[in-house]
Amino acid sequence: MSAKVICVTNQKGGVGKTTTAVNLSYYLAKDKKKTLLVDFDPQGNATSGLGIEKTDKDTLGATMTEVILGAAGMTEAIRPTKYKNFDLAPATPELANAEVEITSQQKKFVRLRDAIRTIAENYDYVIIDLPPSLSLLTVNGMIASNYLLLPVQTEFYALEGVAQLLESMKLVMKQANPHLKLLGVLATMYDKRTSLSSQVYDEIKKYFKQLTFSTTIPRNVRVAEAPSHGVPVGAYDKFSKGAKAYKEFTKEVLERTK
Repeated sequence: MSAKVICVTNQKGGVGKTTTAVNLSYYLAKDKKKTLLVDFDPQGNATSGLGIEKTDKDTLGATMTEVILGAAGMTEAIRPTKYKNFDLAPATPELANAEVEITSQQKKFVRLRDAIRTIAENYDYVIIDLPPSLSLLTVNGMIASNYLLLPVQTEFYALEGVAQLLESMKLVMKQANPHLKLLGVLATMYDKRTSLSSQVYDEIKKYFKQLTFSTTIPRNVRVAEAPSHGVPVGAYDKFSKGAKAYKEFTKEVLERTK
């Protein structure tokens, strides 16, 4: 077993990136796939979204900061979540300082790839939640991955910045990771009552064609509430529209990564 590694990224914030990483990981684990979620965003939202207190250093132990600085191995940073088959490697805001620290060091672009290689045999899927920026951390994530998943909000300016991200992806493929593939584009915060949402979704489909997932993630109160309770939406309210959408979306991901 060697994990399929998927990074979730969009340089625009607030597009449902972390929500997608958390819920995809949750539903992969529900499907009996051994899954690791790597929180690689200094905001640490995936960590707190799973109910882990980022500020309590004593109970937190090693995080992705120590892994990237080489002060801890990947296995030391991984902890089980309360869900079967679902592990987490947490992040804290200190990860931003670590990024600055490794800028002048050797092998700064492949730190994450090398760390993941040490545990890849233990998992079916590794999902990496990347920061909403084109940073050194983002490049590390792209180099470490087999697939890039792009959540796009169905709102005005949705595709702004996407071209730049795809350029960066092409560059990474050319220079460092020829195997990186665009897994697909996921339309998030979709509101079928507005013509804007439909227009943007049509535009996404026109631009990305068959790479657009057929499942759209609706604007849903339950999806928005779940992180404040420290749980994925599927554990918070599995009958909500949001939970059902993420479950369907996960089926598509499984199909595309066969």
